[in-house]
Formats: sequence, structure tokens, C-alpha cells
Amino acid sequence: MKSFFDFLETRVREANSLLCVGLDSRADSPSALRDECFRIIDATYVCAAAFKPNSAFFEVHGPEGMRALQEVIAHVPQGIPVVLDAKRGDIGDTSAAYAKAAFDVYGAHCITVNPYLGSDSVEPFIARAECGAFVLCKTSNKSADEFQKLRIENGEGRNQESQVTSHEPRLFEQVALKAQTWNRQNNVGLVVGATDPQSMAQVRAAAPDLWFLVPGIGAQGGDLESSLNAGLRADGMGMLINASRSIARAANPGAEARRLRDEINQLRLTIDHLPLTDYPQWSIVNGQSSIVAQLAHDLVASQCVRFGEFKLKSGLLSPIYLDLRRLITYPQILKRAASAYVALLRGLKFDRIAGLPYAGLPISTAISVAADWPMIYPRKEAKEYGTKADIEGLYKAGETIAIIDDLATTGGAKVEAIQKLEGVGLKVKDIVVLIDRESGAKESLAQSGYTLHAVATLRQLLDAWRASGAISEKQFEDVQAFLKR
Repeated sequence: MKSFFDFLETRVREANSLLCVGLDSRADSPSALRDECFRIIDATYVCAAAFKPNSAFFEVHGPEGMRALQEVIAHVPQGIPVVLDAKRGDIGDTSAAYAKAAFDVYGAHCITVNPYLGSDSVEPFIARAECGAFVLCKTSNKSADEFQKLRIENGEGRNQESQVTSHEPRLFEQVALKAQTWNRQNNVGLVVGATDPQSMAQVRAAAPDLWFLVPGIGAQGGDLESSLNAGLRADGMGMLINASRSIARAANPGAEARRLRDEINQLRLTIDHLPLTDYPQWSIVNGQSSIVAQLAHDLVASQCVRFGEFKLKSGLLSPIYLDLRRLITYPQILKRAASAYVALLRGLKFDRIAGLPYAGLPISTAISVAADWPMIYPRKEAKEYGTKADIEGLYKAGETIAIIDDLATTGGAKVEAIQKLEGVGLKVKDIVVLIDRESGAKESLAQSGYTLHAVATLRQLLDAWRASGAISEKQFEDVQAFLKR
């Protein structure tokens, strides 16, 4: 059985759409409500990634209204997900009854869930992989911040006016982190409103893989472009943009749905990837830090990693090819990579960073700008004119330098560059790379007295690529076998 988000992503690709059509009719009778929803479904299903009926507008009509809800859900063409907007959440047995009603009685594929009671109130809604839940995280209503932006410490809420450090997450961020741990069957997403793009970016940093259900575009004042900039995943998906009244009240709902679908897709083409945020806390999902999961997605999206058959400089045929020089084409991915380096570098002692030509230069420049650390770099060849310098940038003999490069393979090229730096009286202890290919560099550099630090090892990335479906089991095994050579 497919998970709910496998089901949704299949539909997203089929319809080339992130548009969720909300069914929020305020009709004054059950039959009028049903007929209005039928009309909207029939006009928009071609370009809808999902439909979202709002349970309240059916419940208000009593038993006949709930019968109309069943009929409306049944009217949605097969293959299109239905998200029941009911915002349920109660103690375990009650939630189990709500889940049975939503999925088995009314026929929805997914439901919105209030997590205020904690994980046992959410669990019944996500017990079956094919049944999904969008958990309320950062909502679009005016008073959302009364609770959702409270700062927390060690899982305890604190008043916003209390003295706290900038590293203490808000309550909505804690919900995002918790939701990641609940997503064991790929059927948990988050409700994140379009009215607060800055908070949305923080949620995306906390939950890089989860799908967002995004209300608030249109009548509530949310900006589509800002929301996509803040919330899109590295693969250009991960957001289900809801529109209700703007479609239902249009003279031609089908034309309005197509227009909005096309506008979303056009904006997706102009957005590099996710924005960098200052969110400092990285969650752990399936044993991997989310920063590794984000990096794995970014490398595939930018084609900095490719799978197939590639002839290496050594003459060997490799099933994987890494080319981090491509990072300069994707500013947002480069920013995130720099942020990952900064997290490692903050634990080290140094006076300046030094980027190694050539791939390490744009990376180290991004790090320097992000963290305000001075940078130098050793030239591959000494200048034959002007200063004839081997080292570019200002420095003083005796200073400690942290080396920045893209990859580590055997470590030989790094030692050559380090020798140039040490030749002018600089000290080197640490080398920081984005990826350790695990081909002996760490051991080799250690023998020379240097410590290698990596944001991720190639094996960690392989695990993330396999888990996300970016590579097949055979590709995974081929690369594993190649690494053991």
C-alpha cells in the first residue's frame, strides 16, 4: 500500500500542480451545498493536486449535511487525494473514532489534526500509511501568535517577554520537529499559513522533507511568491497551496484554477530553492540529521551528484559523480551549504579561513560573508607580476587557519596547499569539507597532524538518497561496492 504522500506526489506530477482546491461553500441547504461542491470539482479536477472539503460547513446542516459530505468526497475522481479539513485532536480512543469516521465512513484520504494534546492524540490518524494527517503548526488566523510563537526551553513553554537566547525555538518550531519524528510512514505533513513567510521559512528549516498544507493565499492576504520562496522543498515540491473562495466565487472556477496553477508553476521556475534561515537546531530523523537530509536533496536537485557510469581522472569507471563546482549556479543551495559549514566551524578555534582553489573558493567566500570571518586562499600558481604572492588576502604569521574545501578523497592535494600556508608562518589544524568520500583522507591527514571535519560522509548521503527514493536499490549497492574498492 502506498503511503499518503506517495499518493499525493503521484498526483502532483500527473497534474503538474501544487494547487489544492478548497470546498468551503456556505450554501444554505445540504442539497445546495452538495451541488455547489460538485460544480467546483467538475470544473477544476483537471488541474487540482487535491481537494479540501471543510467539515464545518457540512456539519452545520446535521445528518443531511454529513451525507452530503460523503457524496462530495465520493464525487472526487479516483486518483486525486481528499484532505478533510476538520482539525481533530483528542485523547486516544476519541481520536481513533475521529480517524475511523474520516477515513472509513466519509472516505477522505487525509485529515487536518490539532497536536495540542500531544503524540497519542495524533497517532490514531497516522496508524495506517495510506491515511495522512496535516498537523496544525503555524496557522494563518490573526491570533495564531498568541500561543504558536511562544518561546520554549527544554520542552516547557515560556512567556515571550522573558529573557531568552536566540537559540530557543518557538512553539510552532517544536511542533515541526515533533512532526518529523511522527513521520515514520511518510504520511505526516504540516499546516503552515501563507500569512507569515518568515515563520514558514523557519518551519521549512526545521522540517526540510515534510509537505505543507498552505492556507491564507488570497482572501487572508498571504503572498504567493513569498510563500513559495519560504516553503518550497529543494525538489520544487512540498507545498499544497489551498485556494477556496477565490476559485468558488470566480465567474469561471475552472479558468481561475488553471490560472492559479500556472502562476504557481511559473514562480516555481524562478525560485532557486529553499531560503537560508538562521534556525540553529537540526532535528534527527531516522538516525540522520535533517541537515544531511537537506544536503542530500540539494545535491540531487542541482545535479551536483549524478548516478550512472562516469570515467574518473584515475581511469576508473564510477557509478557516482560529484561536482560541487555547480553550487555557484544555485545561490540558495550555496547559502545552505555555507550554513552547514558554519555550524561545524563554530566548534573550532582559528583566526581566518582559507579556501582551496577552485571548488573551495566560492564556498569559503559564502562562509566568510555568512559568518563575518576573514578569508585568504593559497594560489595554485604564484603570480608572475605585481606582488608575486603565493597567498591572497591579509594575514599575520602565527595565525591559525581553518582550511575549506568541497570534498575529501585521499587528502594529498590538501597537504600541498597546507604546505604553502605553513611556508609563510601560518598554522593549520583543521580541514572542513562538505563531503568526505571516505577514501582514506581522514586517516592520511591525521597521520600528518591534521583533523578532517565533514558536514556529511558519502555513506550518510547514500542512506538519505536511498530512503528518499532518489536512487534505486541497485544504484545504492553499486556505489557501496565501488566505495569498498
